[in-house]
Amino acid sequence: MSCRGLSVPLNEEITMYDHRKLGRELGLFDSDPLIGAGLPYWLPAGAAVRHALESYVADVERRAGYQQVYSPVLGKKALYEISGHWEKYSADMYPPMDMGGEELVLRPSICPHHALIFRSRARSYRDLPLRLSELGGQYRSELSGAIGGLSRVRAMQLNDAHIFCRLDQVAEEAQGALSLIRAAYSAMGISVARYDLALPAADAVFGSPGSKYVGDAASWSAAAELLRGVLDDAGVEYVEAPGEAAFYGPKIDVQVVDSAGREFSLSTIQVDFNQPERFGLEYMGADGNKHRPVMVHRAIVGSIERAMAQLIEVHGGAFPAWLAPVQVVVLPISDDEGKLAVEVARRAADRGLRVEVAHADEGSLGARIRENRYAPYQAVIGAREAAEGLLAVRERDGARWDPAPIGDVLDRIARAADPRLAEL
Repeated sequence: MSCRGLSVPLNEEITMYDHRKLGRELGLFDSDPLIGAGLPYWLPAGAAVRHALESYVADVERRAGYQQVYSPVLGKKALYEISGHWEKYSADMYPPMDMGGEELVLRPSICPHHALIFRSRARSYRDLPLRLSELGGQYRSELSGAIGGLSRVRAMQLNDAHIFCRLDQVAEEAQGALSLIRAAYSAMGISVARYDLALPAADAVFGSPGSKYVGDAASWSAAAELLRGVLDDAGVEYVEAPGEAAFYGPKIDVQVVDSAGREFSLSTIQVDFNQPERFGLEYMGADGNKHRPVMVHRAIVGSIERAMAQLIEVHGGAFPAWLAPVQVVVLPISDDEGKLAVEVARRAADRGLRVEVAHADEGSLGARIRENRYAPYQAVIGAREAAEGLLAVRERDGARWDPAPIGDVLDRIARAADPRLAEL
């Protein structure tokens, strides 16, 4: 159903935090003038969160039949002339670098590389849908006044994928991508502000020199109808947004809101008839003839930087257990339990948990609990626990577990910290 003007506000009781301030206070990321504006770097705690997010996406994609690839962050200018980026998007690209007479550019998009990967082998209808995924770098020539924190950067890592499929497979593939996006948002504990169906402008001209869009009106109309059907079948309300389409096709933009009330696109699904045409992509059909595939562009969490900004602002540092930079803190009450605390931490690490020990000489038990208040689980070891091989656990919200054998407690924490099992 199309609902123009629809906006789904965030719960007014939810406090949102400025990720630029909190992210630095928590030691998640920072920047330096010598590296440059819009080029943040990740500190160990932030890198741990980012790695957990990337690992989750890779696991989800593997289970959904995606094959991971890697491609260079550079490409010849000619590559982007074929794709249409140089004509339609060069204002947002970095200038070419002359390398021995070849003009190379930092890529603004991964899709041309994946089109060439598809083209590199003979393809049959039996190979389709072919789902190629990549966590890859993209570069945008953003003006200094437009960049800030993690929400808008000049170098980003994009959770990108391209599905090459038959026309009759497009709707199912786009619907599957939308399901992955919705499941990921649930696991991350973030809310969708609005779904946009980004369409060409009402007075759009297609395919002519100087026009904003490549291709022809018929393919654009078909792509838009496919995406409209995906949204309708999913039962989600959406807004039609004329003029917001990519230059090669319409798209579904999943919008989120930051702490300042600004909207950002986080995830996207695009149906593209034009890149396959421009790159001459073909597959052999069941009828023995060559056919043109359709290309579905898809990002589950979008750029890792923007996803991290949203996670920081929504959770204020108290990340879901599977994302927390430190999932369990071990607190020996006195120095007498210190050696056992180190052993408990080792056993937790063996289960894949991110763990730290807050030793007794770092302050009183109460002070250490407050210092580690963002950790989802705090495992306390006193004289009784040490003597009996037990752990007493305090959850971040104050809930307490009865003391239990160390191995049982660590197994329970490991299960709770699994993004596929945790109830957020």
